[in-house]
Amino acid sequence: MTSPFTETSGIARHASLAEIGAAGALHRMMLFTGVPVWLVTGYPETRELLAHPDVVRSSLEGPHRDTVTDDLVSALDQHMLNVNPPDHTRLRKLVSAAFTRRRIELLEPRIREIAADLLDEMAAAGDRVDLVDSYSYPLPITVISELIGIPAIRRDDFRRWSSIVVNASVYPADVYVEAALAMVDFIRELIEDKRVAPSGDLLSDLIGVRDGGDRLSPDELTSMVYLLLAAGHETTVSLITNGVHALLRHPDQLALLKAEPERLPATVEELLRYDGPLQAAIPYITKAPVEVGGTTIGAGEVVVFALLAANRDGDKFAKPDQLDITRAESSHIAFGHGIHHCLGAPLARLEGRIALGMLLARFPDLALAEPSQDPVRSQGLLMNAITELPVRL
Repeated sequence: MTSPFTETSGIARHASLAEIGAAGALHRMMLFTGVPVWLVTGYPETRELLAHPDVVRSSLEGPHRDTVTDDLVSALDQHMLNVNPPDHTRLRKLVSAAFTRRRIELLEPRIREIAADLLDEMAAAGDRVDLVDSYSYPLPITVISELIGIPAIRRDDFRRWSSIVVNASVYPADVYVEAALAMVDFIRELIEDKRVAPSGDLLSDLIGVRDGGDRLSPDELTSMVYLLLAAGHETTVSLITNGVHALLRHPDQLALLKAEPERLPATVEELLRYDGPLQAAIPYITKAPVEVGGTTIGAGEVVVFALLAANRDGDKFAKPDQLDITRAESSHIAFGHGIHHCLGAPLARLEGRIALGMLLARFPDLALAEPSQDPVRSQGLLMNAITELPVRL
């Protein structure tokens, strides 16, 4: 069975995953990278395995490992998504002490201010704009950059590096290494600046945070900044873009939301389920044989969770391929499940609600500029990202 993750059409991507899922919840297949895996498409099986103590983050070598130095691997990989207990427990505790829910809640006025400025720029640009470049990307990258303390002048650089590093398997080794080295050098330089002159931002707090005598090591700091920057904007860009695309493709749901704007929080949850920002979770590995759904997965097997497929599992969700913002069942797993559930999910939800609400209020006649075309999506295992979305205001 071949991998569905390189489809560049959203329609084809969902159709391919649905076809695989119809044949069962677990599948033996070969990834486009040449790695044999167990692909999990069922919702209950995904939740069960993501919470299983014998299904752990993989220590397998990542893309281009024969080219990447140990120093570079250490500088990027020592974050919460890549480690298991007790290291994961320790890191999450340290980072959670700085990245608090209260801190996120206090960002709302500033997020609204950033969104308003971007909407003004869109209005001044003319009748047609690319939603990704004009709104979906600059909003979350500005929010996370200000939260961490990234200078505005370096944000376009980080966008270029992040796109390559997150989708490493679809880029040549030299392109990946160049981007990864540039990113690490930039983060290390920024950390040293914050050590000398702390400024009350999240990075300054991460440098200073302690649990007794424990604190983040230099490589843990660079890895966490990379994770927060990449995960803190990549997924939210797609949440906003995919969400707007889905609503514009479903005028009845869009009309309902406009008539009843109090449905916005539930709408964001349904959009996350219907066409979430992640195709799959970062691969896991079994450290012992695991039985699920009548199938035994042997020890040492790579397991990939197809989140898009699980969130459209017909045994869990009624009419799963239908966008329904009145849906009562909202327990999607777009942000993962278990101990590696996304720490930044509350921030993504907040940005999604603000971005969608303000966009639709400012441009009530918003429409797809190319309604007959299915927008191109990025290749790679993880992201479900629309690369451009031309809209008319």
